[in-house]
Amino acid sequence: MNLKRIFGTILTVLGIIGLIYAAVGFIQSSEGYKSLIVFAVLGILFFITGIGLVRTTTDQSK
Repeated sequence: MNLKRIFGTILTVLGIIGLIYAAVGFIQSSEGYKSLIVFAVLGILFFITGIGLVRTTTDQSK
């Protein structure tokens, strides 16, 4: 079981959820841009970090 790969997958999923939440909030309301920017930035950060962890982690057989 590779903990880094699992953590990367969780971060990627959280990033996708954050980006979807920001996009839906942007479409539905014209107020509260601060929170939308925060969700978008955190979503992008989590997504990129998660993808990076999944890509750079190698599987090691024992």
